[in-house]
Amino acid sequence: MNANKIKELKSFLDERVAFFNQLPFIEPDPISIPHRFSKKADIEIAAFMAATIAWGQRPTILKNANWLMQQMDYAPHDFICNHSTTNLAPFKKFVHRTFNATDCMFFIQSLKNIYTKHKGLENCFSATDVKSGIIKFRTLFFETKHAERSEKHISNPADGSAAKRINMFLRWMVRKDKAGVDFGIWNCFTPAQLYCPLDVHSGNTARQLRILTRKQNDWKAVEELTANLQQLDKTDPVKYDFALFGIGASKLTTVSQTRQKSRT
Repeated sequence: MNANKIKELKSFLDERVAFFNQLPFIEPDPISIPHRFSKKADIEIAAFMAATIAWGQRPTILKNANWLMQQMDYAPHDFICNHSTTNLAPFKKFVHRTFNATDCMFFIQSLKNIYTKHKGLENCFSATDVKSGIIKFRTLFFETKHAERSEKHISNPADGSAAKRINMFLRWMVRKDKAGVDFGIWNCFTPAQLYCPLDVHSGNTARQLRILTRKQNDWKAVEELTANLQQLDKTDPVKYDFALFGIGASKLTTVSQTRQKSRT
């Protein structure tokens, strides 16, 4: 991108970030689930479970994520570390799209292993870069006995996956957010190291804004998109996830369209 293009695009996207990266964003979004907690381990477990099922209609995501927290007595860390087999009975009927009871109960068991043997989620992601961290975490997560079907619910960038939900989870945990939406409670990475979450909607918006040319929504596309966003803000590139989400939700994908809408 040339200097004029970068300047115009930065101004445009910064406006959208300022509009969407606000506390009212929280309530209808899956990030509202971890915002119910104050203890670090509770926040990260609630966030991880909410992010894991964050696809489909948002009201359904919120309903099912809240149900999970309810079954954990709104004390997810204590439940994960100290639950009994009897406590798992309610989870035998859990279903969220393709994430079913088998997957849910395995995730609970694996998280127990993570917290009792590996010093928690943050330690399992800790690495020199985010991609390596995700791969490391995935290896540790699946060291617990599991059905093969559960592996599809933790994306693997080594296989080319965009890993949208994991990147979103990492944005929540790592990004230092003055507006108070993202938590910024992890120090295993800096915000500058994060990758922008990429799905069909954000990918389409990014292509229409000409900050993504790759057609597939894969890890190479994530790298391309993030590299272009780093030209706009090298210290906090993933803040533009708010803009891509907001523009896509409003179906306005040009500077002129969005500014005209803002004036009406």
